[in-house]
Amino acid sequence: MRIAVEGCMHGDLDTVYKTLQYAQTKNNFKIDLLLCCGDFQAVRNEKDLESLNVPRKYRSMNSFWKYYSGEEVAPFPTIFIGGNHEASNYLWELYHGGWAAPNIYFLGFAGVVKFGNIRIGGLSGIYNQRHYHLGHYERPPYNENTIRSVYHVREYDVHQLLQVEEPIDIFLSHDWPVCITDYGNSEELIRRKPYFKKEIEERTLGSVAAAQLLEKLKPPYWFSAHLHCKFSALVQHGEGGPVTKFLALDKCLPGRPFLQILEIESEPGPYEIQYDEEWLAITRSFNSVFPLTAKKTNFGSVDLCVEDSRQWLKSRLQERGAKPFEFVRTVPCYNPSQSVSNHSFSGYPRNPQTESYLQLLELPYLLDSMPETKDVSYSPASFIQRGSFSDDSETIPIDDVDELEELVEVDDEEAKE
Repeated sequence: MRIAVEGCMHGDLDTVYKTLQYAQTKNNFKIDLLLCCGDFQAVRNEKDLESLNVPRKYRSMNSFWKYYSGEEVAPFPTIFIGGNHEASNYLWELYHGGWAAPNIYFLGFAGVVKFGNIRIGGLSGIYNQRHYHLGHYERPPYNENTIRSVYHVREYDVHQLLQVEEPIDIFLSHDWPVCITDYGNSEELIRRKPYFKKEIEERTLGSVAAAQLLEKLKPPYWFSAHLHCKFSALVQHGEGGPVTKFLALDKCLPGRPFLQILEIESEPGPYEIQYDEEWLAITRSFNSVFPLTAKKTNFGSVDLCVEDSRQWLKSRLQERGAKPFEFVRTVPCYNPSQSVSNHSFSGYPRNPQTESYLQLLELPYLLDSMPETKDVSYSPASFIQRGSFSDDSETIPIDDVDELEELVEVDDEEAKE
């Protein structure tokens, strides 16, 4: 199986797909799957831009809307996770995962799916210790605080991933596992990104939650993005234990190493995205404590009958199959020939995919439950985060497709939200 991995998409699907199509033709091979490590920006219309936490001057429709409308179709099955610059209102519709557009699958705030016999797991968002133990209390429309906290990783989602026992082949996170720089060439990284030095020395660069998952899951491959540079590492899990190949990639811009293509062993195709039985069982077991306020999750009341749920699910999946429910458009799509007022879009609909998913698991729909607690207060220091935007809109050179060799990178300044 040949898989392409992309760093931060920033809504530029057209360029990434065209680059990969050229690579296929030039190298006479077939790409089976594209994985994106966050900042995907699944913006469907002008209203979605209100939920995108970027400076107003950088809010633009980019090209996802074409795939949402059906004007374009993704040439490769695509799986993505969320980052810290997303149309958060849309991703909340698909909290448990689902088709964001035909052939483009969101893995959910946390999730595991199968592609052929390959298990792919992922965690959306970025780590912020201040909000880690809180529930998912944010609801659209977001205010100036919740638009910044909605994408912060929550303990509830990480705790579910920590219950996974069967091997994961590939894991995706937006920010890097903390201390991953211990296992790669950190001196070269500091040379290219000198402002990382303090955090590397203080062992604060990256996500504590992702590091926990790396230690538990020990996948052969782990891909990340967020810091807008390429960095590789080899993590040996104990003496004689398994090895994780870690790779972080850049954002989709000219002259930047934002793509990697690799081959992994798998069963013969054809391949398709399917639900993962173990993950469905975990989701079903933990839904009773799904935290919908700012209160900390009480895991003590979870009835962990994962194996019982699996037996029940096995018969359910035998009845309907494991393919995800069909894509459904839930809001009008952007039309570049018309100037549409945001007032023409009303409310925040339930996504039929999510409703069907929960019905399959015989679980209640909770995503539009309103939190009872007041908004969490913030300090400006809470929002110092990495990742910048660029006005550069040149076409990305095809030669930036990187299979094996290192590419020269251009530094970009640290950004603060």
